[in-house]
Amino acid sequence: MNSSPSSSTSVELDAAKLPAHVAIIMDGNGRWAKKRLLNRVNGHEKGSETVRTIVRTCRQIGISYLTLYAFSTENWLRPRAEVEALMALLKKFLQSERREMVDNNIRLRVIGQLDRLPTNVREELDRTMAATRELTGMNLILALSYGGRAEIIRMVQEVAKKIKQGIIDPEAVNEGLISEHLYTRDIPDPDLLIRTSGEMRISNFLLWQIAYTELFVTKTLWPDFSKEELLQILKDFTVRVRRFGVV
Repeated sequence: MNSSPSSSTSVELDAAKLPAHVAIIMDGNGRWAKKRLLNRVNGHEKGSETVRTIVRTCRQIGISYLTLYAFSTENWLRPRAEVEALMALLKKFLQSERREMVDNNIRLRVIGQLDRLPTNVREELDRTMAATRELTGMNLILALSYGGRAEIIRMVQEVAKKIKQGIIDPEAVNEGLISEHLYTRDIPDPDLLIRTSGEMRISNFLLWQIAYTELFVTKTLWPDFSKEELLQILKDFTVRVRRFGVV
């Protein structure tokens, strides 16, 4: 893993070497608020502004897939007031950004245990996904009520059920078949995973999909993460050599 590069306001990128799929663990909202003697919700509100900036930037430079770790299965264990505030922010984001997604040819997709989300949030998700389903400029994937282990357990249950029913031959189980039974079945694996706030862990995110993903950790807290830092990280990615386990 790398730490954050020095930011630059003028970064030249080789478009041919950019990652097709960028995934981001958006961490640090709470610490950002605490440093400023603010409520954690204020940190989440500021973080939602960063989401808007990063989505726009990725669309502008031609990233095809952007996956944001917005709410984990573990996040349900946070104080009820904070969870409710996060759900309200999510609903507000979907309502306010729907038109921009349509205008900028961005398709919204969601992965995770969506049945656990409040009904009003699921309704807004459905509206936005329906409005953007045919769009082809960029795929914005929100990981909501998502956990990598839960996804793998769900996959094993589905495959086991099909084996029991005789639909799948146990000898036919391979990496491709497993991938076909994940939430991300028609989404390429991430080329680059960025984590903000300096924590050196994966936090149960896309455990199967990031087997050969390039990792980048920045100490910047998510609300302070900027377009310029994203571009510098992408520039770092373009000069890496990806071997995928081969010499």
